[in-house]
Amino acid sequence: MIGYLARRVIQAIIVVIGVTIIAFILQSLVATGPGLAHAIIGPRATPAQIKTFVGEYGLSQPLPVQYVHFLWQLLHGNLGYSYKENQTVDAIIAHELPKDVVLVGTALVLSILIAVPVGLLQAVRRNKATDYVATGISFLLYSMPSYWLGILLIAVFAVGAHVLPAEAPQGATITQILADPAGLVLPILSLTLVNLALFSRYMRSAAIETLVQDYIRTAAAKGVPRRRVLGRHLLRNSLIPVTTMVGLSVPGIITAGLVIENVFNFPGLGLTFFNAAVTFDYPVELGITVLVGMATVIGNLLADIGYALLDPRVRYD
Repeated sequence: MIGYLARRVIQAIIVVIGVTIIAFILQSLVATGPGLAHAIIGPRATPAQIKTFVGEYGLSQPLPVQYVHFLWQLLHGNLGYSYKENQTVDAIIAHELPKDVVLVGTALVLSILIAVPVGLLQAVRRNKATDYVATGISFLLYSMPSYWLGILLIAVFAVGAHVLPAEAPQGATITQILADPAGLVLPILSLTLVNLALFSRYMRSAAIETLVQDYIRTAAAKGVPRRRVLGRHLLRNSLIPVTTMVGLSVPGIITAGLVIENVFNFPGLGLTFFNAAVTFDYPVELGITVLVGMATVIGNLLADIGYALLDPRVRYD
């Protein structure tokens, strides 16, 4: 188990370095040198200010040298400085990220808690009315763009029924956000429905494949109660594909709410990234992009650990 985890951690570190290289190159293709300085400082920057900025931050140096400097700063927890917001990118992320954890994290947990039993029920009652209805709803939700789903929920519950607000809570802190729980219902519901459709389909497919395995038939032939067969044998072995999806959904705490945050005007990292792209705030864009890449790698690492816990053959191999 220790050797397995050590290999995965080393692989994760290599991938993170690759992510930083790709993100840095893409940002340099958009703007570099005086162009980057002009975009960061603003359109009214004087030639003297641009020259000073370029010299201070080494933007005139070769790109590999700039990357080494960027990586060194990153290793020290410095993601850059936003001159448009007049604060460090670290501070911006630290301020906005907890709100995204509340929004997307809650939706992720709810979708898993609902999708797992729904997928199992579909597998057990395969090709019956329950399976057909759940499959139809899943396909409908999965094929629907998240922004369109959000707009439909606003039209039904906010504009039509007037039971929920159309806008998410507005506040600078989690306390202020949680002070208006009604405003969180529609954003969380939108994300939950999208994830629910995806997870339930994976859970159904995995459970159907597991049901035909010999150990399931053997347990049933021995007279093991059906509830125990489903809970101990079917559930655990069917969770492996879902574990992958959950691991890959970790970056969603940062990015999956991008569209939903714009639809509901939720003040999180997704909306911050959108505003940074509109205002050419490259340090914020680069910092959030690197953070998303690291979250993706961490999510895959967590999925690998989940594999090892669910399937002993993984850690033994």
